[in-house]
Amino acid sequence: MLPGSTSTNPVVLSYYTMRRMVGLIALALPFALAAGAILAALLISGHLPHPLLQRSISDYYYTPMRDYYVGSLCAIAAFLVCSRGYDLHDEITGYLAGVCALGVACCPSFNPRSSSYTPLEFACGLIHTAFAALMYLILAYICIFLFRKSSPEKPFTRRKRDRNRIYGVSGLIMVACMVAMVGLTLRSVVERRHPSHWLFWCEALANCVFGVAWLTKGEGFMRDKRHNHNHALAHHHHAAIPS
Repeated sequence: MLPGSTSTNPVVLSYYTMRRMVGLIALALPFALAAGAILAALLISGHLPHPLLQRSISDYYYTPMRDYYVGSLCAIAAFLVCSRGYDLHDEITGYLAGVCALGVACCPSFNPRSSSYTPLEFACGLIHTAFAALMYLILAYICIFLFRKSSPEKPFTRRKRDRNRIYGVSGLIMVACMVAMVGLTLRSVVERRHPSHWLFWCEALANCVFGVAWLTKGEGFMRDKRHNHNHALAHHHHAAIPS
């Protein structure tokens, strides 16, 4: 479908809006969780929480922000499962990412306030970690490879090239964050202690670049301008005419 029609087709508008909402949810998640937990502690006890920030985004499951945390992940999972791409491969990738996001939401991580775990809690923590790692890797794959695809019906514009750079950089940052998160987690397991606060910031950065990529894909950023599209389309048609 041509970009010019996206401003009038309500189905396409709704699809882009959902993509932007997913981007906003992912982008706001770490900051909303941190701010909400601090505000809840001030209202309930009159004191700042200790620690001020949880060691990971998943640890907010054990704070008053549990419902927001689970609800946000479920909303992201629902859209990923319902998303559609250019072919079956794109759809299967979306299904897998959605299932992983739902697994992260439904399987709580290790309780940071507990010094020992039951076999069920330990198993849930491992499953949560595996789902989280797979989710970030699949999302990075979507950014680097799937988002950079182009419809044969659309000309390749300068804005599309710039968007592809955003997708590529976002995906690479997510991979780097994933490597750092795995390293921090393994170190904490070996040293038998809770992960450092750097885990939260790695997760926050991964969420932010994921959000930026989806906002861009939902035409929140770098949207094709009509005159650029018309110029590219005219050039495309001119090149297709044999001399």
